[in-house]
Order: sequence, then C-alpha cells, then structure tokens
Amino acid sequence: MITELHRKGGCLCQPAREGKLRCPLIVRPTSEDVVTGHLFQSLKVLNPCLWLPDLLNEALGVVAYHRQIFRGLRIEPWVNKPTYPRELLPWDEGSTQVDVTITWENPPTTAYVEMKYGSDLSQTTSRNYGQHGFPADQLSRNARVGLLECGYFQIPRLFEGKKRDFLLLVISPEKDQPLVARYRDPARLRTAIPHSDLIPQLPRLPFIGELGYHDLVLLLRRQRRWFTSPERILVDQLTEYLEFKLATRPRRNLVDAHTSLFQAGLEASAGSKIVDPYPKQGDNHAEAESRPASS
Repeated sequence: MITELHRKGGCLCQPAREGKLRCPLIVRPTSEDVVTGHLFQSLKVLNPCLWLPDLLNEALGVVAYHRQIFRGLRIEPWVNKPTYPRELLPWDEGSTQVDVTITWENPPTTAYVEMKYGSDLSQTTSRNYGQHGFPADQLSRNARVGLLECGYFQIPRLFEGKKRDFLLLVISPEKDQPLVARYRDPARLRTAIPHSDLIPQLPRLPFIGELGYHDLVLLLRRQRRWFTSPERILVDQLTEYLEFKLATRPRRNLVDAHTSLFQAGLEASAGSKIVDPYPKQGDNHAEAESRPASS
C-alpha cells in the first residue's frame, strides 16, 4: 500500500514488458491479489464488531447481522478448497481457490469473498466452457463449492458435520455485476448447479451479495469515530488506498499486463494503456428478499 501510494513501485524491465520474464514483486495495475492483501490484512487488525456486520448487510442489501462478538473469527486469504467430487460434476475440475474466506462460530458461518479489480467475474473456468449444459462462470462455481463445504448437499459422508450458514460476496470497483443479480434468484442458481436436487434447502436468502470499493470507503468512514486512535490511522490509510485504486483503475480489457502502474503519461511505453481517473461507481443494490436477523 505504501509502495503504491508513494509511487515507489519502479517500472518493469524490458524482458518483463516483452513477457519473457515475470517479476512477482512488481506491483501491476491489474493485480487483484495486491488489493486483496492490503484490504483484508488491514481489516484483520480492526475491531470486527465495527465493520463486519456493516459489510455483510451492505453487500446483501438487508439488515441480517448485528453487532456482536464474533467467536472464533478467522479471515484467511487465498484458501484452496478440496477438489469438487467427480460424481457431482459431468466434467473434471481441480481445486478452487477462494480469494478470502471469513468464518465464525456464533452461529457457525462461512463467507466466501471474490475480489475483482481489473476485470469482471469470469464467464468460464478451468476445464469448463459451458459445453456440458451448465454455466461455466466463476460465481456459480464458488457457490456450489461453498454449499458443499457448508453441508447443504445430501450426500453420504464419512463424518456428518453441522450445517453452516453460507454467504458469497463479490467486492469490485463497481457494483451491479450481472452474475450477482442472476444468482440471487434461487431458481436460476439451482439450474446452474449440477445435481441441485441433492440440495433440499438453500441458506437463508439472500446469501449472495456485492460491494463496490466506494461502499467500503463510506462504510469505514461512517464507523471511524468508534475505532481507537491507532485504528483510525489505519482506516484513513486504507480508505485513501481504496480511493487511489479507484482513481487509477485501468479500463476493462484494455490493460497491458506488463505495464508498470507508475509509468505515467509520456514515460509510458507504446503498449501501455490509459487509465480512467474518474471511474463510475455503483449506487444501488439489487432488490433483496427478506433475510431474518441472526442471533
């Protein structure tokens, strides 16, 4: 975060620009992982009672969570989930990596967070291009993986676990992701999941939601006065960073993956692309069904 905000990222060498060398330590303008790391490593330090219920309610579009002590809270980035059972899919599929997994135990809840920055949710995933009669998109894949993990499939298990509440959130520069609106409809979600007849009941509705970066900025600033003095410093840095990422967000599908974030204007190489300093920000959530408040 400090590297990006203070323009100390340097630039890519010629072999990296040509794609002959990959340098993971260089911050690239389309790096979703960098934003994910900054955001959730910062949130882990803040008092979750002051931001987590607000984040969930804002994303879902309903007041479903209230301030509480989140027992056993874990915030884990880049979690690899077990390979999806072959008998539940008409194609082979590898492990699914969830950008951020948030869990707590009162009541038992698991939330998947999919982070986006320079691109929208993918319409295809590994080994599935829709050739089997089911959607191949990223969101439906994460949904069925989460539903399986949280015990919503009625399948034989060696050990019967307790069913957990499940949430699936998308955080992106702009809201109004078409896939989020589609799968908030339980009927359309079921048609996207092979063997959905093995799911007698979905989690409490709505359980799929989305947030824009601007929503996060407003949320944190709204709660700022309740944080401690050290936390306020972190909140100020984080909101400044999110606004910076919004202002320097590359235009969709126009970004050269080998261009440095800090090559500006005349110094940019011929293959680099212009960024939009005034991105559009979503304003309204899709209509949500009534979701009862948790205890």
